[in-house]
Amino acid sequence: MELHFTRTNGVADTVIDELIELVGGIEHADIVREMILAALKAGQEDGCRGDLKQMNATLKEMRFTSKVFSPYRQVKKVTVFGSARVKPEEPVYQLARRLGRELEAAGHMVITGGGPGIMQAVNEGAGPENSFGVNIRLPFEQKANPIIDGNPRSITYKYFFNRKVAFLKEAHAVVLFPGGFGTQDEAMETITLVQTGKRYPFPLILADVPGGTYWQRWLQFLENQLLGPGYISKTDFGLFEQAYSASEAAALINRFYRIYHSLRYVGDRLFIRLNVEPNQQTVQKMNDEFADILVPGGNMQLAPAQPEEADEPEIAHLPRLAIDFNNSDFGRLRQLIDRLNEI
Repeated sequence: MELHFTRTNGVADTVIDELIELVGGIEHADIVREMILAALKAGQEDGCRGDLKQMNATLKEMRFTSKVFSPYRQVKKVTVFGSARVKPEEPVYQLARRLGRELEAAGHMVITGGGPGIMQAVNEGAGPENSFGVNIRLPFEQKANPIIDGNPRSITYKYFFNRKVAFLKEAHAVVLFPGGFGTQDEAMETITLVQTGKRYPFPLILADVPGGTYWQRWLQFLENQLLGPGYISKTDFGLFEQAYSASEAAALINRFYRIYHSLRYVGDRLFIRLNVEPNQQTVQKMNDEFADILVPGGNMQLAPAQPEEADEPEIAHLPRLAIDFNNSDFGRLRQLIDRLNEI
């Protein structure tokens, strides 16, 4: 039988519907139905057991991720990346521990890789009740730290790509400390996702001790080797900020959410949800200042919650700024959010 995602599968559709009803308690049955069909189609189309094992493990890991994080969806969480090799006596370790304390005091939870070094320091500062550990199976180095070991908010992944989804999907901010290849990989992927609009804007902070040169030298590389030849734009540097203390990093995160709440696309328009409604004079200033990121003939205007947002009733009361965004300069979009936060 050739299967399709449309309801053209005859008795197979009936059996799948009956299975969903038999199991009971299924949320969003339309999506679950397609997931079942995808599994069946994969079994028909791919004779490689290794491919099917990878699909199976990926789905299991992503399901468990959702199960662990879903009770905390309304709590702001900060993902922190950094070296696993930093020792407790080093100043950067102590800075990371202070950041964990600052974030916990602000009501935030932290997400780390669950290992030693910077990860352990942040988990120590935030405490086990405010920590998630998103670990990875490796033949060396990446053992669960004492704060995360046995924690119900600890997940150990087989695949890096699933782990990365958890790091960024669940985060309301990212703080990067000095680190090695892994940290650089996480830094570049995070920036790329925000730059291309695959991840909505959020605070992305480069943290170091006072006088530290790690990120300064990294920025020099970006300016000389990426910006110079035109591989990136100057506005891309607005996607991240630097901080040299735990209080400064925490303040940058809190400032980002002072007026800005979240955003969502409805059709072709971008709706920015705000904690405070700007007046018409401010909206007009935004139209003038950020005309370069609007589609030809487009504008920004205040708007109510849209029918398509009915699945988020808890924020239906928030004012919206509807934007005819050109979907090409997310560095400038970040600057718009910063300007709104100055209201």
